[in-house]
Amino acid sequence: MKFFTLPAAALLAMAGMAATAGDAAAQTVMEAPLRAHLAFLADDLLEGRGTGQRGGELAVRYLETQAGAIGLQPLAGKSFRQAVPLVGVKALPDSSLSFVVGGKTLPQAFGTQAVFGTGGKQAHIAFNAPVVFVGYGIRADDEHWNDYKDVDVKGKLLIMMVNDPQPTAAEPNRFGGKALTYYGRWTYKYEQAAREGAAGVLLIHTTPSASYEWSVPVNSFSHERFHLDGQGNPLEGWLHESAARALFAAAGQDLDALRAQAESRQFRPVALNATVQVKLETAVRQVEQFNVVGVVPGTDPDLRKQAVIYSAHWDHLGRVDGPDGVHIWNGAVDNASGAAALMAMAQAAVAHPARRSQIFLWPCAEEQYLLGSAAYVQKPLWPLALTAADLNLDSMNFVGRTKDIGVAGSERSSLVDTAAVVAQRMGLQIAPQVPDLSGAYFRADHFNFARAGIPAFNVGSAVFSGDGSFSFEKDDGASKARMVSFKKDYHQVSDRYDPAWDLSGMVQQAQFALNLGYAVANAPEMPSWKAGDAFGKIKR
Repeated sequence: MKFFTLPAAALLAMAGMAATAGDAAAQTVMEAPLRAHLAFLADDLLEGRGTGQRGGELAVRYLETQAGAIGLQPLAGKSFRQAVPLVGVKALPDSSLSFVVGGKTLPQAFGTQAVFGTGGKQAHIAFNAPVVFVGYGIRADDEHWNDYKDVDVKGKLLIMMVNDPQPTAAEPNRFGGKALTYYGRWTYKYEQAAREGAAGVLLIHTTPSASYEWSVPVNSFSHERFHLDGQGNPLEGWLHESAARALFAAAGQDLDALRAQAESRQFRPVALNATVQVKLETAVRQVEQFNVVGVVPGTDPDLRKQAVIYSAHWDHLGRVDGPDGVHIWNGAVDNASGAAALMAMAQAAVAHPARRSQIFLWPCAEEQYLLGSAAYVQKPLWPLALTAADLNLDSMNFVGRTKDIGVAGSERSSLVDTAAVVAQRMGLQIAPQVPDLSGAYFRADHFNFARAGIPAFNVGSAVFSGDGSFSFEKDDGASKARMVSFKKDYHQVSDRYDPAWDLSGMVQQAQFALNLGYAVANAPEMPSWKAGDAFGKIKR
């Protein structure tokens, strides 16, 4: 017989769970309400729940009504709504971007050679600026890396690569090794360029480095985009690799040679013999969106002052009226599934409070890059220092029950130990973790809580694994194939609700998330970050 010992954090979690063993069986997530919420939220009536659109307002109205009906209590005064002011921007057809190299003008056709817009809120922007290649565009003291090397880039157009410096034989773990760090995300690139005072930034697109096709940034910049405060770079966008090659060659540079140089700490910014001419005409509007937030107060006189947050964004890509008709991005899996599951979980939790309080949060504008959760963290309705964890649900399992559960990201904190205990009690295995090559940890609402220093991860992300690594109870091969095939529906109009879906796996995933939340809510201590984790250094 083989004996083993659990980590101390896991033993504490078990102690907290054992104290409420009688209640644990009572927090049962029911399929019927989950399916009903999912079918409604993904219906054409809600027009894809778009940010700044009528369908989004209908979704908020539905969620706040249901929250009140099941007995959640509001956090924002007497309202379930938390206002999130946004700036909407859309580049108009008479906008233009051209490079001038050696007396020749190289116009960049929107959609084929470049896509661009403003990260600010000015309707009219026009400027000429020098062009500088800044490698990966990273300034990271923890990695002893600085692509700017104290070069003044204020007022200049920066061209840079996405992803982050690749591991080497001498440094196999630099920048996370094979996994992507936040320094590799396009959002970081824009943020750092703004801190450097750049006039604009263009990212060189390749499918391997971005982890998605050129059509993804084209679709994004072809529609209205949103910002919390509109204080990004005057110009932000992407440059197709072929256009970048042509520009660098015209400027007497070899793009591949410069890419190779950028893999070294000794890299210094390279000023191209080129300027950019920008004319940006933008439709700008102020939009008020809403997070929906409710709470189940805790029962312990002291611990009730602390809270566990469960989150799932309600928005998707909405409705677009084109010359060929109306197109609706229903977002059934992404993320009517999570929003519906969260409501079913809240219904189960209301009747059986835990020692700590439990907050159910439906953020807005996640598809505009996590804006609703960012707004919550900036103006929290519950003190961040008293927030134990955020457990997020996004794009859930629509195929069937599994033998395992995904907890990628939990390894950053003691949540990984608690998750192992919960999985064991439910007869589940922890799904094998694979390197996070696409930066999935940085692409869902939990990330904003992690940035604020709160242990957080996306629970049971079977869809986002996309590699068939999960083991299904029935028809494993066919079920894996169905899960992997969702890649073709991701952010497409084909992500629609199917009444024939087997939601047993979605219920299982929601139940695991709720059980995990109860384990955290009833434990003697709040979760803690693992020593050395980058987000553990952030002070709440």
